[in-house]
Amino acid sequence: MSKKIGILVGSLRKDSFNKKVAQEIINLLPEGFEGEFVEIGQLPFYNEDIDQGNPPQEYVDFREQLGKYDGFLFQTPEYNRSTTGVLKNALDVGSRPYGESKWTGKPAAVFSASPGAYGGFGANHHLRQTLSFFDMPTMGQPEVYLGSVMGSFDEEGNVNERTKGFLKAAAEALAAHVEKNSK
Repeated sequence: MSKKIGILVGSLRKDSFNKKVAQEIINLLPEGFEGEFVEIGQLPFYNEDIDQGNPPQEYVDFREQLGKYDGFLFQTPEYNRSTTGVLKNALDVGSRPYGESKWTGKPAAVFSASPGAYGGFGANHHLRQTLSFFDMPTMGQPEVYLGSVMGSFDEEGNVNERTKGFLKAAAEALAAHVEKNSK
């Protein structure tokens, strides 16, 4: 039976570089692993007032979906040296109600891509702090920061061969991390 990796992309942009990178990771996962996008754009902003008694169906469905994954990849752009609001909201929704977090103990990796030279380094590390709080074993190596990300694609918008080689190694490391740390 395949191990399932839920992939949350912190960009809602139609032509998101991060979504393209995440799709390539899905394509490069080794046999026995399956990656699946977890949609987060439909989630209402987390509000404890609406999460009591009869929470929004979007919260219920999202939390149920998270339960089927053996691990997670968080693919984030960088907005103002941090991760995006939409991704932080998804983390908050999945971590509630208090004591019922769907993230706890699940292996994770954080990959980032940005048009800037640092490849989302700030967002990547800021996100890692949150995952640490959730007690998620987070992959340390290889570190994935794709800076000047536009140069990672060819004229047709496909990941170029140089980047594909790096992402293949990252996908294999992600699979090994999930295999080692999933319960």
